[in-house]
Amino acid sequence: MTRILSIRVFVSVVAFWATLQGVVEPAGACSRFVYLGRDGKIFTARSMDWETPIGTDLYILPRGMARNGEVGPNSIQWTSKYGSLVATAFDNSTSDGANEEGLTANVLWLEESQYPPFDGKGPPGLAISVWAQYALDNFATVDEAVAAFEKHPFTLVTSTIPGTQVIANVHMSLSDSSGDSAIIEYIDGKQVIHHGRQYQVMTNSPTYEQQLALASYWSQIGGTVMLPGTNRASDRFARASFYVKSIPPDGDSNHLLASVYGIIRNVSVPLGLSTSDQPEISSTRWRTVFDHKRRLYFFESALSPNTFWTDLNQIDFSKETGKVLKLDLGVDQANVFAGNATRSYREAKPFPFAGLPR
Repeated sequence: MTRILSIRVFVSVVAFWATLQGVVEPAGACSRFVYLGRDGKIFTARSMDWETPIGTDLYILPRGMARNGEVGPNSIQWTSKYGSLVATAFDNSTSDGANEEGLTANVLWLEESQYPPFDGKGPPGLAISVWAQYALDNFATVDEAVAAFEKHPFTLVTSTIPGTQVIANVHMSLSDSSGDSAIIEYIDGKQVIHHGRQYQVMTNSPTYEQQLALASYWSQIGGTVMLPGTNRASDRFARASFYVKSIPPDGDSNHLLASVYGIIRNVSVPLGLSTSDQPEISSTRWRTVFDHKRRLYFFESALSPNTFWTDLNQIDFSKETGKVLKLDLGVDQANVFAGNATRSYREAKPFPFAGLPR
C-alpha cells in the first residue's frame, strides 16, 4: 500500500510540476543563497550566469566617496559611509559585493520587474547600476537598509544593457553577518520587500512570491525523494532550498565553505551551455562566496583552475588613507589567482556607473 501511494505521489508531482513549467516562463539567470551555521558562521553564495562575457573585475572602494544616482539633475546624492569590495558587471555597475560591516548585496535577473515612472517630480532618481552600491555605501545591516528603503528615498531607474536594446530587469538580495536577509523586487511599479532570515534562496523568475509557493510544494515531497534537475530558475530554487537546509549547522569553517561551494556549483550551468528559447539557461561565468564571520570574499571563475579570496580584514577602507584598488580579472575572468589575493590589487580610477543619457 505504501509503495502504491509513493507511486501516486510521484506521478502527481510530475504532473503538477509539468503544469507549472507550462505557465511559468522564467528569464535571466543566477542563483543566490545564505547558509546559516552556528557560532556566527554565515555564508552568502551566488553564481553569475550570462550568455555572453559580462566584463567583471573586483574593486576595493574606500569610505568617503561622493556619489550620485547617475540620472541627471534630479539624482539622489550621498557620500559612502562604509568601504566595500565589489564585483562589477560590464565594468559600469555593481553586481555583487560586501562592505566592511559584513552587509552583502547581490543583483540577479528578474524579467517580471517593472519600475515606477521617473518624471523628475517625485523622489530623486537612482540608476539601477548603482542600486547595490547605494546599499553597501550606506548600511551596516539588512534591518537598516530595509527601514530606509521602506521610506522610498529614491526612484529606481532602469536602462538598456550595454551593447543591446534589452532593458535591465533585476531584483536585489541583501544579507548580513547576523544571517538576516531581504529580497527586494519591483512588481507592477511598486517596491516589494521580503525581509527575514527565512528568505535564504533567490534565483530568477517567477516573482519571489511564486517561488516561495513552488519551494513550499517541493518541501512537502522531500529532497531525498525527488528534486527537479534542470537549469531552469524554479528548479535551481528548489534544489538550493533543500540543500542549504540539509548541511549540518556545526562544523569547521573550511568544511562548511566546501559544502556551500558544493551547493552553488550544483545550481550552476556548464560553460558553453545556452538555449536561445530559454534565456534563463545561460553559462555560469563566475561564483562568489562571502564568509561573514571571517570577512573573506571568495571568487571562482569558470575559466580559472583556482578559487581565490580577498581578506577584508587586510584592507584599508579609511577615507584618509584608503585608495581605490582594482583586481584585473581579464577577459572572461581568465586571469589566474590563487589563495589570498588581497595584495594583488593595484591602485586604479573608480569605474564609472552607467546612467541615463545626459
